[in-house]
Amino acid sequence: MLVETEISELLKKADFDEAFKLIVSSQKKAIYIHIYRMLGNHADTDDALQETFIRVWRHLEKFKGDSKLSTWVYRIATNVALTQLEKEKKRKTIPLTNVEVAISEGLAPTSVEILQKLETAMERLPSRQKQVFIMRYYDELSYQDIADITGTSEGALKASYHHAVKKIEAFLQAD
Repeated sequence: MLVETEISELLKKADFDEAFKLIVSSQKKAIYIHIYRMLGNHADTDDALQETFIRVWRHLEKFKGDSKLSTWVYRIATNVALTQLEKEKKRKTIPLTNVEVAISEGLAPTSVEILQKLETAMERLPSRQKQVFIMRYYDELSYQDIADITGTSEGALKASYHHAVKKIEAFLQAD
């Protein structure tokens, strides 16, 4: 929160270069993880992350402060990722990168299997449900923040999340 206040002060002073550097350094990791969970591979995530920060830079002067800066950046990242998903009609294969990371970190095989099943279940969700599930479950964003990012009502988001959870549970129980 302190960083966001510092960025706001820099924006008020029209010090866009320093504000942008601080935005990138403070949010790059979280935004990368968010995009990766949506796209499922590092190459696409790198491209989307770069495009996200290009758009942030282009529109930084127009940021009015009507929402939290982090929410604004998440919205841009989400839109970039969704656009990329639409363009490519993502392939149906499951990225094994998370599983490989889990194995390298020494997680038990059953944990790796659960990770694989969860990723498979998530890939089968409609894009809106997947998006909401990722933001709520992994990113631990509030429904209000997700609503600000997606421009969707909290009620609709709660319904999407509920349906996503039920579909994932059903998939996991079916095996």
